Amino acid sequence: MTSLALETRNGRDLVTPELFTRLVDFCADEYGLELSTAARVMDQGLAFLDVLGSTGEPLSPSTLVDPAWHTFMLHSVEYTQWCQERYGRYLHHSPAGQYRDTSTMVDVTGKLRAHGYVVDDSLWGAKAECNDPACCGDGGC
Repeated sequence: MTSLALETRNGRDLVTPELFTRLVDFCADEYGLELSTAARVMDQGLAFLDVLGSTGEPLSPSTLVDPAWHTFMLHSVEYTQWCQERYGRYLHHSPAGQYRDTSTMVDVTGKLRAHGYVVDDSLWGAKAECNDPACCGDGGC
């Protein structure tokens, strides 16, 4: 019996190399991250957004990955175009809303893997975590 292996993907491949570099540079500067860390954060954030956009499930990023979503949204022209081209809609970030309650804090890394993405476990932990009140104002779960 032959099993079909799911091809692994990287979030960074969802945007052009030029845009990925701009996002990484901004993320590093805005959040005080080393460039290598910002690249990992952006890669995971893009993969997360793709699963969110593809499934429509109410998912939440970890505290370490959330800056990727903020970074991309601040590049509003590119973000809006990317969302429209890929999903036919804008992916809203809803702090303190449906993406942040206890019932929606699921094993996001499992969903990323199920969609073929390479997961950087060090940025996720076992499950996505709630953000501190200082980030998005959503508080604890």
